[in-house]
This record gives sequence, C-alpha cells and structure tokens, in this order.
Amino acid sequence: MERVRSRAMWPYRSPDTQAAVKLRKRKSRLYSKKESSACHGAGKQLKTQWWPRLFGENSYLVLATISFRIFNCVMVQTSFVPDEYWQSLEVAHKMTFKYPSLLIDLNYANYGYLTWEWIEGLRGFSYPLFFSAIYKILHWLGRDDVLYLIWIPRIAQAALSSIADVKLYCLVKHLEGAELAKWVYFCQMCSWFTWYCSTRTLTNTMEAVFSTLALYHYPLEGSSTKCSAKYLVFVALAFLVRPTAVILWIPLLLYHFLNEKKKIDLILQQCLPVGFFTLAMSLTVDRMFFGKWTFVQWNFMKFNVLQNIGSFYGSHPWHWYVTQGFPVILGTHIPFFFHGCMLAPRKYHILLIAIIWTVLIYSSLSHKEFRFIYPVLPACMVFCGFSVSKLRQWKKPAVGFLALTNLFPALYTGLIHQRGALDIMSDIQKLCKTENSTISLFVLMPCHSIPFYSHVHCPIRMNFLECPPDLTDNDSYIDEAELFYTSPLAWLNAEFYNRTLLPTHLIMFSTLEQVIYPFLTNNGYVKVTSVFHTHIPEGRTGSYIYMYERKLNEKIST
Repeated sequence: MERVRSRAMWPYRSPDTQAAVKLRKRKSRLYSKKESSACHGAGKQLKTQWWPRLFGENSYLVLATISFRIFNCVMVQTSFVPDEYWQSLEVAHKMTFKYPSLLIDLNYANYGYLTWEWIEGLRGFSYPLFFSAIYKILHWLGRDDVLYLIWIPRIAQAALSSIADVKLYCLVKHLEGAELAKWVYFCQMCSWFTWYCSTRTLTNTMEAVFSTLALYHYPLEGSSTKCSAKYLVFVALAFLVRPTAVILWIPLLLYHFLNEKKKIDLILQQCLPVGFFTLAMSLTVDRMFFGKWTFVQWNFMKFNVLQNIGSFYGSHPWHWYVTQGFPVILGTHIPFFFHGCMLAPRKYHILLIAIIWTVLIYSSLSHKEFRFIYPVLPACMVFCGFSVSKLRQWKKPAVGFLALTNLFPALYTGLIHQRGALDIMSDIQKLCKTENSTISLFVLMPCHSIPFYSHVHCPIRMNFLECPPDLTDNDSYIDEAELFYTSPLAWLNAEFYNRTLLPTHLIMFSTLEQVIYPFLTNNGYVKVTSVFHTHIPEGRTGSYIYMYERKLNEKIST
C-alpha cells in the first residue's frame, strides 16, 4: 500500500504525453538558438545601418529628399532678387572676414558693404550668423575658396528645406495616412516655385522652413501634439528671421488659443517662456554686431508696415496677389488647390483661413513680390494632395500633367532666366588673380543687380550705384541710381572729371551701352565680356551684361 501511495503522489503521464513534452523542449531549444542568431544578426545590421536608427522609419525618404534638394540646388543657377545675397551672404561675409571692430564704420569697410536696412537696424543678424558660422568653419579648414563660399551655404539651405519637405509628409501621414501623404509630398516636390526658391539664401525661404516645421507640431485635430512649446519655438524663429512671418500665424495662434482648455497655462507656461527666450537670443546677437541694443523686429514693422517705406521700391494694385501673385506661384497646381479645398475635412479649414488671411494682409501693402507669400505654399500642397488622391481614373493623367507643366518653368527659371548676374561674377573673380593692384570696378546697373564680395572674396575695389530711400521726408530727394539714369552721360562726365578717377572696369546692361558710348570710346574702354542675362528684359534691365576694360596703352581720342 505504501508503494502505491508514493506513486500516486507524482502526476501520471502517458507515453504520448511524455513524447509531447520532449518535443516541446526540443523545439524550445531550437527556437532559442534561432532567436539568438537573429538578434545577433540584427545587432550587426543596426551597427552597420546607422541611418535608419537616426531618422526612424522615414530615414530613406529623408535621404532621397536631401539628395533631390541638393540636385535642385545645383540646377538653380540664376538670380532672383537682390535680398538673396545682400541680406544674407553679403552680411555674413562682412561679419566673418572684414567686420569693423565695434562697428566703427557700419556702412562701408574695405571688404564689404551693408545696405541701408542695416544702418537703420531693420534687419537682424541671427539669419546671417548661420552662414557666417559656415564661412568661419571653411576659413578654419583652409577651404574658404570663393566656390565653397557660394555653394556651401546654398547646399545647407537646401538640406534644411528638404527636412521641411519630409515633415510635411509626416504631418499628413499621421493625420490621414500614407496614401494621402504620398500625394501631398508629390505636389510639394514638383512645385516649380518651390524648386525655384527652396535652395536660395532668402529670409523668405527660411521663413517657409520654420513655418512648415511649426505646422508639423501644431495641434491640429487628430494630431498627437501634447506640448505646444515645440511649434511655438519654430513660429518664434520664423518671426526672428522675418517679422512678417507672424501674419500667417495670427489665425492659427488664435484658433489654438480659443480651443485650448487651459488658456492661462498656455500663455504663462509656453507662450511667454518661448517668446522671452527667442527674443532675448535675438537681442543678444544684434547687440554684439550693432554695438547697441536694437529691437530689429519693431523697426522692420515700423518702416515697412506703418511708414510703408517699401513703396520706394515699387507699388502694385491691391488685387495683384489675387490676380497675379498667388496664381503664378501655384502655377498649374491651382485647379487642384481649389478642388482640394472642397474635399478637405473641416479640421483643415483653419489652414485655408490662414492662407486667405495672409494673401489679403499682404494685398493691403503697396510693395508686393512673389516671394512674400512663398511660405503659404506648403499649406496649399495639403489641399492639392487631397485633390490628386481622389481623382481615381484621372490620377495618372493628373500626375503627368503636374510633372510636365512644372518641369519647363522650373528648368527655364532655374537655368536660363536672369543667369547673367551670376555668370558675370566668374569674370570678376578672374580680376583677383591679376597682379595689378590698381584694378577697380564700377557697376553701372540698377542698385544691387549683382552680388558683391561674397561672390568675389578678394579685396579689389568695387563700387555701384546706391539707392537708399529717403528717410527725411525730403520731396526733392533723388537717389544716386535714379540721378544716374536721368542723364547717364552727364553723370559719368561729372563723376569722373579727372581721368585718374576712372575705374579700370565697368559693368552694365546692354541697354546702357549706346547711351554712354561716347564716354566709353573717349576714355579707352573696350568690351571684354558679354554674358546672356534674360530673354525678357524690362525697364533698365538688358538681355546681356557687358564688362568693359580700360586699355591704358591704347590711343585715347580727345
């Protein structure tokens, strides 16, 4: 009996059950070996593939987008507006290589020039400081050759723009899914105006980058954003780069405030700390370079909005953005934009309101330019994406239509239109290689038509016609450029009354050549360079840019 009881204490297992247990153990050992091998292999893969670990599931999209924007950068070889250089690279070059100590001479040093906006404190040094840091690194590395100084800042701007492109994709993917995000991304990448502007060193380009990054973190309905400080930081940075960036964000900020349950916490814990920190940073940077405390954001708004100084550079009718500006920058996307506005869910209406608000506010200002409303384009692409995604059987024709119709303006404006302003700089750079220390150059063109020392990078003497606006309410005020074009020949004879004052080289548009031909022949100037500029000359701009050189050893007619 004792023997039977002792056996009953153990659980009884049939032979089949025992075989099953052995089989499970064998499989368990086999799986553990496979998992160990798989983990070991995965570890090797993670060690070799650092890119996915750095950028997550969209790492290859980031790589492809950066590659595309760098190619975009290389394929844009034309000039757009003077601010592309004079409010960024020229300032950075002066900050890095020949900035006067404590701004003893803020306007003109031996190796740089700052426009009147910097004299009056309308522009902040925060954005040029980014390029100045690049210049300084190149200088430390002994690579501050002129080609590096021209292209590295543009490539850096292209990389930042590509990050904004990816964030726009990620925003729509999180809110609506990968299918719609794919079409929004496509519309963004094939936009001709985005291609034209996204790699330029313009404050408007950086404003668009910061605004897109802010939109990614903005608490739209359905987003996972819990901390508003992230998007507020990017809004503040956009404001520091270009104070008018706040125009786009006024409706969005108001919408967030009205829908926020903890309004006091939003203001005290997020808005005020972010605003205080970014403003303090801006004031500190500007204090270092202006030599005094300067509130550039207020000065910018006062001069351009309250005093409307911008009208000095041209005025347009109030409807210009509606009839020309907005349709041009959207291009052939415009029917898809309007179609998408009707299809987009209600939560996206706030983006549409922000777009309309921005266009209307800019319409109230007399001076208008295409680039001013460039930052609304990413938001427009969201609606274009809704349209393309819903076309079904018309989707392939729509994709082909957008790609082909944007390809021509992108290539034409990027490779042909207004390329002479940059091509002529190559000929100026050659003057730096000569041993003649008496070389001097005068640019007889509308002011700021070409870049300056940032595209030459050697201290040859260069001058140009200046055109600061009248800040004294003098009705009889005429700037130097206007005075020259009133009577070019008389101005030249009066300015260079003594032949020892004559520059060795003159640069001008082809339209001016016949007007001042007597001055050129009488003083021994010979055309040495002719570069194509544009097929569409207007006003004082010509189809070609000429460089004349004074031949001292040739016979000069009296």
